[in-house]
Amino acid sequence: MWRRIDFSQARGFGLDEYVGLEEGHPQSYREVIRREFADRVNIAAENVHSPDGAAADIPAACDAYEEAINTAGGVDLQLLGVGTDGHIGFNEPGSSLASRTRIKTLIEQTRRDNARFFKSVRDVPHHAITQGLGTILDARHVILVATGAQKAQSVRDLVEGPVAAICCLCSSVASACHHHC
Repeated sequence: MWRRIDFSQARGFGLDEYVGLEEGHPQSYREVIRREFADRVNIAAENVHSPDGAAADIPAACDAYEEAINTAGGVDLQLLGVGTDGHIGFNEPGSSLASRTRIKTLIEQTRRDNARFFKSVRDVPHHAITQGLGTILDARHVILVATGAQKAQSVRDLVEGPVAAICCLCSSVASACHHHC
């Protein structure tokens, strides 16, 4: 028997957002979260937060987003996907474990990987706002999801590799270091 989960008291904070996509763009993460999740459950629209990739002052928007997370008391559950090279959010391998919400330049591989959501790779933005690994690690619980054979090596490195070596190679080690992963 299915029971509905009550999201009426929940708050959500998106992991990242492309810079430069207009509000309502179908491939903005804000819009994807609204369409695929928020519109399907009983969560209040004002309780769903995303970085503002259309802000005139992106560094200030990053600081404001970090402050909004802190003001809300932090993140209880951080649900993450891992990229083919081990990136989390737009934190590429080698990102600082102390990093906070910030703007990142997307590497070409990430842009190519994300081209499947756009008309072509030319339409994929070059920059995004992402929660930093430090922000992610502040969450009380972390779930890391990896799907597809192309991510097997990243997962293998995370599970079987030495932490010191992985820190240099793969940002997903942050989840291995998390106290409630």
